[in-house]
Amino acid sequence: MVYSCTVKWILELTLQFVELISTFASRSSSAKTKTIAYFAVCQAFINCSKGCVRRVRGILEIDLEDMKRCDHVKQPKAFCLSYIMLRIKTPKSLRAKRELEKRAPKLVELGKKTLILHGTKTSNVLNEVLTEIYHLKKDNAVKFSRRNDNIRPFESGGETSLEFYSLKTDCSLFVFGSHSKKRPDNLVIGRTYDHHIYDLVEVGIENFKSVASCSYDKKIAPLIGSKPFFAFIGEGFENVEELKHLKEVLLDLFRGQVVSNLNLAGLDRVYVCTAVSSKKVLFTHCALKLKKSGTIVPRVELVEVGPSMDLVVRRHRLPDESLKKEAMKVAPELIKKKEKNVSKDAIEGKIGKIYVPDQQVGNASLPFTPKGVKRERREAKAKGEDNKHAEKKKKQKQNDDASA
Repeated sequence: MVYSCTVKWILELTLQFVELISTFASRSSSAKTKTIAYFAVCQAFINCSKGCVRRVRGILEIDLEDMKRCDHVKQPKAFCLSYIMLRIKTPKSLRAKRELEKRAPKLVELGKKTLILHGTKTSNVLNEVLTEIYHLKKDNAVKFSRRNDNIRPFESGGETSLEFYSLKTDCSLFVFGSHSKKRPDNLVIGRTYDHHIYDLVEVGIENFKSVASCSYDKKIAPLIGSKPFFAFIGEGFENVEELKHLKEVLLDLFRGQVVSNLNLAGLDRVYVCTAVSSKKVLFTHCALKLKKSGTIVPRVELVEVGPSMDLVVRRHRLPDESLKKEAMKVAPELIKKKEKNVSKDAIEGKIGKIYVPDQQVGNASLPFTPKGVKRERREAKAKGEDNKHAEKKKKQKQNDDASA
């Protein structure tokens, strides 16, 4: 069906092309012009036939519903050609194959990369914010320096270029900065699933303080790639939907790579987020400074190292339910089997219960003539004879005394 429809479309175009040239040739009075026109018709027909065969061989996927619609409803020929899919080239070198394997879905995904982009217009404050975020995630981030005029994440059709860049750079997080009169110093933080927009949070930047403006001892500066603490202060992160969504996105943006074990020496920073109101959050980046406390546990002090800013929530878009359900699926290989009668404790670890059934010793079958029973009888018999001899001697002694 796919081949027949494709051949039909290309042949119809070829016939229309032939009719046009034939009409042009019939209107011409010169024999030489007619000969050239007919020769052009034949050459065009041969080229179109070759192209038809190449297209048919390279087809991988065609939307069958649109094909049916194209068969029953009269559509322009250009509309029909849009459904002819070009051949997807397979990688020929080992390097290209390795790159495709890196981007292929895995059971345990690696750390999420962040894409940082500029909008049509950005202010100096916004440029500094994007640079500071890039330095915080320098080990796992990609930053574009050119401006992007056709990216509007919250508008339909405005996310096409963003999804394309996400696919090319293999980034599942993005930070997009733009500046306008209606929304000054605007920052859009979003996540993607399968390189399609998953959710979005738009915030405004106020009272920005960069790393250069903070004075502190450079020895306590956080290292690149270290794991951070997070402190979310305020009831708004549990009650307000916008702040709950912002909390999830910030955690996903700054948490780094997920690991199973941690070295306490690598915990050298903390992100403090304070919910002042239902629309405003104070974001502060601090370093951990350990001091003597007279005990084994040191005293911890927070030193502001920047950047710090006020985030004003403007717009947000939650993920679609069907997309969220698809993204939350877990591979069957990763689902742990439930252990019966086992529980976890924060102090003692794994705790299990052992149920021992009744042994029913009294109903156990014994041998017919056990050796132990014989021995007990012999001992009892010997003990009884000794008692009899003792009683006889005692009676005899009593009789002797009485006769005397």
